[in-house]
Amino acid sequence: MPLPATTPSPLPQPPIASAQQLAGRDLLTLTGLTPGAIGELFQTARRMKSDIAPYRRTLDGRTVILLFEKASLRTRITFETGVNKLGGTALYMDHSAQRLGEREAVKDYGKNLDRWVDCIVARVYSQRLIEELADASRVPVINALSDRFHPCQGLADLFTLWERPGGLRPGGRRLRLAYVGDGNNVCHSLMHAATMLGVDTTVVTPPGFEPAPDVTAECQAYAAAAGSTLRLTDDPEGVAGHDAVYTDVWVSMGQADAGGKRRKAFADYQIDADLMAVAGRGTPSGAVFMHCLPAQRGVEVTDEVIDSAASVVYDQAENRMHVQNALLSHMLGAPPASR
Repeated sequence: MPLPATTPSPLPQPPIASAQQLAGRDLLTLTGLTPGAIGELFQTARRMKSDIAPYRRTLDGRTVILLFEKASLRTRITFETGVNKLGGTALYMDHSAQRLGEREAVKDYGKNLDRWVDCIVARVYSQRLIEELADASRVPVINALSDRFHPCQGLADLFTLWERPGGLRPGGRRLRLAYVGDGNNVCHSLMHAATMLGVDTTVVTPPGFEPAPDVTAECQAYAAAAGSTLRLTDDPEGVAGHDAVYTDVWVSMGQADAGGKRRKAFADYQIDADLMAVAGRGTPSGAVFMHCLPAQRGVEVTDEVIDSAASVVYDQAENRMHVQNALLSHMLGAPPASR
């Protein structure tokens, strides 16, 4: 569940106006970026995806440590593989059995790490912990998932839409994106990225599972600045006329669901072929289906939808590596022309 609205999104420094300003900076939430910086990251990611060869020495001599309290497939493999492709060294620390801060203070942990490594990638339970780690460390810290945000996923999601024919303005109109499910960390970062980039966004949740009010307020401001819209509803039919439909698991890792209460609350919000048909009404080519994975097949989405030609879930998974490579390149590396 989202944390209370009294916990603000961190803004330790002014938002980054261009990708070049990422050098040495943290990425704890997408509120640290601007639309211009995200657009430049996407351009870099597209070049890397097309041909990684010019970037093979970008992280030459650099070491990136991955601190993971939560299990992972996509996050771990995309970061490890990406760092290796860029010529760096990736180290993995499994903190699933012993959480960060239990053996020694997070402050001491961060101050030790910045003597040895060039970047810290942390996948943790608490946003407060990752902020404490960033405060303690002199090297960049990347949020690879917390209870509040999943910024790398949000970047990969919007990059996946941006690289498709027509991009974020198919036929010259604004793209429309519907998120259906829990107003969780994935939803928060998706909202940030979409509203920043001028995507008309609809968030569909059961009553009581809405995104955090402070995140919603931030995204309303982003949408107003971009000339787009943000709408919250509890009606699954709210997906009508959208270019993309996104969902996530109903019970996230570490959450309890005593008596299956969450599943009961979400029972009417499954993405099936009928709901996808509703979403695609009035769109040029129908709606695509998105999911950050792992998916609970037959729960939040049917096999028919996730395995359909409209599904872009594996594009999203691949694109995690490309946008993270772009992020690491701008944070730690130098462009190929300067080498």
